Amino acid sequence: MSVLQGILDTYAQFFDWHMWGEVLTDPVAWGLIGTLVILEGLLSADNALVLAVMVKHLPPEKRKKALFYGLLGAYCFRFIAIGLGVYLIKLWWVKAIGAAYLAWLAIKYFIDKRKGDNGENDEEEGINQNGIFIRLFGTFWGTVASVELMDIAFSVDSVLAAFGVSNEVWVLLIGGMLGVLMMRGVAGVFLTLIDRVPELETTAYILILIISVKMFLGVLFHYEMPPLYFFIILLFTFGATFIVHFLNKKKAEG
Repeated sequence: MSVLQGILDTYAQFFDWHMWGEVLTDPVAWGLIGTLVILEGLLSADNALVLAVMVKHLPPEKRKKALFYGLLGAYCFRFIAIGLGVYLIKLWWVKAIGAAYLAWLAIKYFIDKRKGDNGENDEEEGINQNGIFIRLFGTFWGTVASVELMDIAFSVDSVLAAFGVSNEVWVLLIGGMLGVLMMRGVAGVFLTLIDRVPELETTAYILILIISVKMFLGVLFHYEMPPLYFFIILLFTFGATFIVHFLNKKKAEG
């Protein structure tokens, strides 16, 4: 019963207007929210294109509708995941698993990068027209169901990374919701930004590794890094990225 009560208490915080007021007036909280939005954009920009490919077989007037329904599903999943996660992440073994998973994501990225894996896959082929969802629900709603599942798959990494950034409900909720909207609305902007500053893709996974270390510090040494210090580290990381980009560009031109 205590587990259920803990989860209900967590969801009750979503409607705590006093907490909302504190977050909206706290510059550090807005800095963390901005970090979540940027991290979501960097990690998920190409995911938005995958979703666009998944609906390309639909008539033009139904493509936006399918993506819109998928967006609603993504918001519902975030609300549920954040509500449950705020409670579950307090359990040391859950945090340890999350930290290990994020570390694996970052290490795998650098191993693939060293091997020269460009990360391309066969997703451009779109949805299998004979897939189970298409057979069960028809072309339109089957596509919507597939988009929903893809949204959930894309969200797992982002939600785990978010819990490494902050445990504050409203920071996670606002950052997560804006991040989902950004993934759909300005994916092209982030793709262009990554094309112009390719080091940003690496930076995203460096941030994931930093977040993993932060979570491990909490599990192993019970040390919770103050949000301001963590935000300063993030700013330093982004600043170093643009310095490295400038030096690489100068070397290439020379």
